Amino acid sequence: MTLNRAYQMLAAFYTLLIVVGVIAILAGGGTAIALAHLVAGALVVTGLWGYILERGFMNPRMWRPLAVVLGVASLAQLYVVLTVSVSGAMMTWMLTSTVFSLLMVVILYRYGNRDQELWATPEEREGGRALDDMLAERGRVEAEKHEADRQASVEVVKTGSEYRASVTRRREGQEERFSESFRCPSTMVFFLEKFAGISVGDFHPPHSDTPA
Repeated sequence: MTLNRAYQMLAAFYTLLIVVGVIAILAGGGTAIALAHLVAGALVVTGLWGYILERGFMNPRMWRPLAVVLGVASLAQLYVVLTVSVSGAMMTWMLTSTVFSLLMVVILYRYGNRDQELWATPEEREGGRALDDMLAERGRVEAEKHEADRQASVEVVKTGSEYRASVTRRREGQEERFSESFRCPSTMVFFLEKFAGISVGDFHPPHSDTPA
């Protein structure tokens, strides 16, 4: 059995538990706490399916905080198991639950990494491929953008499998410089459009490489 197949079976099992929980609540057998657990479980299952199918669901910025919350809750449950006297059956259930929860923490934390192709729009993927082609040919590209009282310039370099973007922004006599590294070119396209207002079409070879 492959790892992906095992994840699919795990996701199917969790999905079944959510369905059972929904039926129980609709039948009048749930409390407010049970409803909160059900909602949290549904979010976790959504993230698990997204990780397995390599599709972006909801906002990528929510998954890592959710993983942290789930991790804290799992450690708290483990603390209870180790410090409070519980029955053997309850201890087995809580330990099993903790192990599965910690697995979900790892998966959701990985899923929440924004620097992945699955979070990119079709336009960003296309732009990423175009930018990657330019870098494969030239190794380094530059871009500039002037808008009224604002100016931005970018230099992008590819080293191995890593892309590094160095950004300079100027506004009203003030200058700001920062850089960021990426492994996914489509993520870099998103970053440059958001923080520098520069699109793939603005790039050109470095001035020193441009024929006279």
